Amino acid sequence: MKLLLTAFSPFGGEKINPSLEAVKLVKDKILETDIIKLEVPTVFGKSIKIVADAIEKEKPDYVLCIGQAGGRYGITPERVAINIDDARIPDNEGNQPIDRPIFADGEPAYFSNLPVKAMVEEIRKEGLPASLSNSAGTYVCNHLMYGVLYTLSKKYKGVKGGFIHVPFIPEQTVDKPDKPSMSLPDIVRGLEAAIRAVSRNKEDVKRAEGSVC
Repeated sequence: MKLLLTAFSPFGGEKINPSLEAVKLVKDKILETDIIKLEVPTVFGKSIKIVADAIEKEKPDYVLCIGQAGGRYGITPERVAINIDDARIPDNEGNQPIDRPIFADGEPAYFSNLPVKAMVEEIRKEGLPASLSNSAGTYVCNHLMYGVLYTLSKKYKGVKGGFIHVPFIPEQTVDKPDKPSMSLPDIVRGLEAAIRAVSRNKEDVKRAEGSVC
């Protein structure tokens, strides 16, 4: 089995992106799954094309994209991506789409077909905070998640895909005392746990992971 694991370059004035630093440290093989790593620019449009090209080249069984969600306390697999770009800040090439569909012929939303609840469960077994997220935002993270799931639905129906957000690492919060963080080694452990869950679970577990509001 093969899993394409992607992570973004730094953005928004940050000098580091914990998603990228963690992915660099993830093992190259987890259980029976070979890990193919890819750095993706934090750029609308270009990010989708680079990952779509890698899918065509590598022929993975799974695609798992990782991104930074500063302000979140734990590791959060995403349930759904929506067909909208609405950028609060420009991307790394100055693009700032507002209220624009990602693909005109796409569905309003695509749901991850990875075992997201099993991923949350496996991360928690590592003693790390994790929860299922129902919003990947409207920036490049949601853009890429939607683009990957759109691409898989159109061309690679047997391939499963999804997205995980990770928190800041401590060095990013020196001037952000109100923001939570997680150590880089813990983020790596959490991602490896999530990949184990992907490898082990053909179907997701049935357990409540919803939110009240």
